[in-house]
Amino acid sequence: MVDEKEVKNNDAKEAAPEGKKPAKTRRPSPKKKRPESLNPDLEERVVAVNRVAKVVKGGRRFSFSALIIVGDKKGHVGFGLGKAKEVPEAIRKATQAAEKNMINVPIDGGTIPHQVLGEFDAGKILFKPAADGTGIKAAGACRSILELAGVHNVLTKSLRGNNPHNVVKATFQALKQLRSPEQIAKVRGIEVKQVRLK
Repeated sequence: MVDEKEVKNNDAKEAAPEGKKPAKTRRPSPKKKRPESLNPDLEERVVAVNRVAKVVKGGRRFSFSALIIVGDKKGHVGFGLGKAKEVPEAIRKATQAAEKNMINVPIDGGTIPHQVLGEFDAGKILFKPAADGTGIKAAGACRSILELAGVHNVLTKSLRGNNPHNVVKATFQALKQLRSPEQIAKVRGIEVKQVRLK
């Protein structure tokens, strides 16, 4: 009399070759393509590209970091930092990060609504409203940010620091503090014309 368990074990041994396990079939995961730009109307500016080195046992490994500003010149602007082995890839990553971290800048008659001070780490910048025809009195990264935000007349004074990363972050810190006359009037519960000094 033949045992049923032995028959099953023998069938299993014949089906699979000796020393090899049956191979598992695995589907490759579909790669999701990320869009190059979330908004085609955005303009981008490269503020800084730095080569950074990581010292390892076999020597140095070089990579690049890019600081990018994007804006639509209609009151929306953002900045992003990207790191990669190649410069174009670092710029692409920074652009995507900038598009995701955009802020709204209130603009009143081509200038900022009020005076504001931005400070971050070693960077400190003062912004003042200016009359028509003044232009953007700023330099470097700060000028690029204001142009892409859509500001046409403004006075700025760098009080401390010239590192582009700190300047960019101090500028965004200042722009986040800006409030339009409509926002201030709503908070105070008064009319907009009572807020304006003109």
